[in-house]
Amino acid sequence: MPRVSTDQLAARRQHILDGARRCFAAHGYEGATVRRLEQSTGLSRGAIFHYFRDKDALFLALAEQDARRMADVVAEQGLVQVMRDLLGTARGEGTDGAAEADGASDRSWLGTRLEVSRRLRTDPDFRQRWQAHSAELTAATRERLERQAAAGALRDDVPVPVLAQYLELVLEGLVSHLAMGLPADALDGVLDLVEQSVRTLPR
Repeated sequence: MPRVSTDQLAARRQHILDGARRCFAAHGYEGATVRRLEQSTGLSRGAIFHYFRDKDALFLALAEQDARRMADVVAEQGLVQVMRDLLGTARGEGTDGAAEADGASDRSWLGTRLEVSRRLRTDPDFRQRWQAHSAELTAATRERLERQAAAGALRDDVPVPVLAQYLELVLEGLVSHLAMGLPADALDGVLDLVEQSVRTLPR
């Protein structure tokens, strides 16, 4: 029997994560039954749970992957760009503002983020496991702000940790706004204001 390569195993694992992302986005954590996960991934429960211990482990792996993606965006472009991406994906746009052909992948990323926020409020065990990933995002945000401060591009009358927490609170507010299905038409201007508010003050 031919051995399965590491690349094939990684591809199968990613295939499961992609299908699970769509399923959790469409049905939420509780509604993502094993049968629905099978339908979304096109694989049997045995194949799915060969790679992930249970549904909780699958969701956590998915949320971890998305958290790393967010941290990468923060490191390169800042936390406000993460907010712009979430806003764009809520509208079915790509990260460059163009409409997606089907929008499924990006909207599902937003769905995962909304589900993470819900579970942080309702699931103490998940909240405890999530702390390390939250700390990673906070560290990436602070590091970028510190680089901006060193370059003279950041206001200097507010400490970096305060600015970082301010941006994180705005992010959570945006997620809650999108979760409630409230209008997003004016939010581009709001994010422009947020971005301007942390930059160097005019003399």
